[in-house]
Amino acid sequence: MHAPSEDAMPTRILLEGRPGVGKTTAVRRLASLLHTRTPVGFTTEEIREGTARVGFALETLDGRRAVLAHVTFPGPPRVGRYGVDLRVMDELALSALAPLSPGPGPDPTPAPAPGDLALIDELGGMELSSSAFREAVGELLTADIDVVATVHARHDPFTDALKQRPGIELVHVTAQNRDALPGELAARLETLETPET
Repeated sequence: MHAPSEDAMPTRILLEGRPGVGKTTAVRRLASLLHTRTPVGFTTEEIREGTARVGFALETLDGRRAVLAHVTFPGPPRVGRYGVDLRVMDELALSALAPLSPGPGPDPTPAPAPGDLALIDELGGMELSSSAFREAVGELLTADIDVVATVHARHDPFTDALKQRPGIELVHVTAQNRDALPGELAARLETLETPET
């Protein structure tokens, strides 16, 4: 496990909000506003047929995409109306975070360098159906890595525990702050990466 730097603790921000408030949009805008940092991670988005929501797609920040959940997927697991394809989490999502995560086995991925940044959208029921993803999130939040992740507002044992961890900053995303938030976070995260003179 890569211990946090003694000089400064990593930034660990959970963006909490109700469905539809703009958490995903905020994370995507944040990624596009970063100029001195290259984040890894993924976002999710709704799949619609006409006006009906029929599923969710996962897209990595480097452009790979797959359907995570759909009304036609049998599951298990199932989250609400949707069957979840755990392979998308266990392969695509985890590979998107792999540059930051110590790998299993005798030839692990190199330890992350201070200042690495993960953007994760989101820590929700579908994503957290994957035990491997839950484990990876736990590792990221104890490593010397800056993490910005979105999280649902409803109660869940895993995310409730994350919100209570030392060093976690919980930011409530609202209709009032969602437009300014990406720029504020980008300025803060890039300041962290600026070399001292």
